[in-house]
Amino acid sequence: MAQQAGASPPPQEDARTTADDPDSHASVSNEIIVTGVLQTNRQDMLSAIGVLSQEDLANAVRPSIGETLAHLPGVSASSFGPTASRPILRGLQGERVSILTNGLGTIDVSNTSADHASAVDPLLAERIEVLRGPQALLYSPSVVGGVVNVIDRRVPNSVPDEPVHVAADFDYATAANQRSASGTVDVPVAGKVVLHADGSYSKSDDLAIGGYALTPALRAQALATAAATGDALYAENAAVRGTLPNTAAETWSAGVGAAYIDEGGSIGVAYSHLDSLYGVPLRFATLPGEEQEAPRITLAQDRLDARAEIDPAGGIFEKIRLRWAYADYVHSELEEDGAVGTTFLNKGQEARLELTQARRGAWSGATGAQYSFRDFNVIGEEAFLPKNSTATFGFFTVQQFDLGAVKIEGGARFDHQGVSAHPGTDQPQFFAGSRSFDTVSASVGGTWNFAGDWRLGFNVARTGRAPSAEELFANGPHAGTQSFEIGNPDFAVEKATSVEAVLRGRGNGYTFEASAYHTWFSDYIYERRTGAIEDGLPVYQGTQGDARYYGFELQGTLTLARIGGADIVADALADYTHATILDYGPAPRIPPLRLLGGIGLEGMKFDARAEVEWVDGQTRTAPLETPTDGYTLVNAEVTWRPWGEDRPLSFALSANNIFDVDARRATSFLKDYAPLAGRDIRVSARVNF
Repeated sequence: MAQQAGASPPPQEDARTTADDPDSHASVSNEIIVTGVLQTNRQDMLSAIGVLSQEDLANAVRPSIGETLAHLPGVSASSFGPTASRPILRGLQGERVSILTNGLGTIDVSNTSADHASAVDPLLAERIEVLRGPQALLYSPSVVGGVVNVIDRRVPNSVPDEPVHVAADFDYATAANQRSASGTVDVPVAGKVVLHADGSYSKSDDLAIGGYALTPALRAQALATAAATGDALYAENAAVRGTLPNTAAETWSAGVGAAYIDEGGSIGVAYSHLDSLYGVPLRFATLPGEEQEAPRITLAQDRLDARAEIDPAGGIFEKIRLRWAYADYVHSELEEDGAVGTTFLNKGQEARLELTQARRGAWSGATGAQYSFRDFNVIGEEAFLPKNSTATFGFFTVQQFDLGAVKIEGGARFDHQGVSAHPGTDQPQFFAGSRSFDTVSASVGGTWNFAGDWRLGFNVARTGRAPSAEELFANGPHAGTQSFEIGNPDFAVEKATSVEAVLRGRGNGYTFEASAYHTWFSDYIYERRTGAIEDGLPVYQGTQGDARYYGFELQGTLTLARIGGADIVADALADYTHATILDYGPAPRIPPLRLLGGIGLEGMKFDARAEVEWVDGQTRTAPLETPTDGYTLVNAEVTWRPWGEDRPLSFALSANNIFDVDARRATSFLKDYAPLAGRDIRVSARVNF
């Protein structure tokens, strides 16, 4: 069956398919990790990873990539409403987490603010991987947070066995009256050409919540203000419950692609369009003078992708792969009357050349180069950044040595980044000029098969991350985070040294995986509240200092009994992150300890599972950050496949937050104003033939 996202175990050893060469009727096994150029057995990965296969996504997929991944070990979500939610990996987010689609950047502005949705459509994903360790250096100079790669088939990578291959999903969820549908079609022509088309549509109303929108402390504050001022607005805000206003959304996407595929390689192209209109939860006014807006955001992206692969017959290289993408992105923040307030414009492209070496005995590896360019501008009254551009050139390599019981892997990367600010003549507040940075990152480690199917892994990394344009050049009001942000063009490269140990094992009826990590940052970039007020907003000044992050992740499964052709399986996970910025205090918005356990029945035609997720309160808070109460959620799901596991039809019914609990994530800017979804009943149907 599809394992629940919250407890995806290390899978079975008989994986024969990968995302680059999938069987059209089989979901990709979790065992082979395909995001790295060198496809690697999960048991040999040097860092804890996360995987949602096609089967996992059937129950885990949500409108945002953050909520889709939120039940993986070590992953939380920014939860800026149900649509704008990015993944948070081990307490790290924004620039420290790279979101990719088919190995290339999303080319959007989701890193600029927590209220900006990512231009990636989870409804069309076939597989999502969260990767850390040396192979993550193939995509990003900073592997401390990790890489999230969303994999789809927009550029076809295999030839279907049938005249037409069709896959479609239909979903309905009660918490937001969400209606969604997605589908893909692949048609082979003349045996070597594959034509592809896909599309998705999702529409939802305001989100149902399990209690009041405001926390008890803010409700009391709003009621006190109402009593003191006689203004009914504050009392109305305190009374908002059951539904979270201004969270409705409508999103659609469509794409076409074509590829020529034969034994010597392939070449393909694709075009896609994404369009979305969504609301951002209100920051309800609770004190006199506070503004209260109900902004909506409309975004659109047009994107071109191309991929070419050559499989040389002999020689130095086993595979040569070239990828390229270009995107034109526009995003406008709408006032309550529909007028455009601020517009974000982003055009960019990215290219990658990957050379996979032919295996020489125990030695294998891959080397390549990467180029990206972004031309970014913000127009409007709340433009907190000048027009700017960023160009990055990178060179990377990863090398593996398979010595039997011991496997060693190392990676290195060099990047040169140039960032330029070009403010208008009427923008004297902004820095005008250029900065350039050279960064070197490296990681090395190994795994030891010390007994049966048990492996112990260890890796150490030294990474450098160049500051972004937002961190360098910001100087203005940022409505999304309700702050006046001031960057620093004199920032140095952020550096990190991290170590991680991983233990993985399996036996008759059980699997287990544990990891522990520690990271030491120098010149860590963060925002420090100064105490000043500008344009009615608190001022946050970009600052650099030292920081320490450490934590652990555990997950496992145990088969309790076998009844007829069905297994009764228990699963569990735990994760925790502790983060401190020296001379400041606890880092802000860090997820607390989480425990999740479930028990399920897995059969040929019928699966059922129930789980309990317990999240501790977060009282270890940054200066001026409010604490967050803990919560417990109970979820259940059933899946029915009328014709068995290998047939093309399945139905699922799930109940999430069954007891309608008021739950808030400590990682969210809006946790005091916008709780998570209340009771949500979801039904879905999937076809794949």
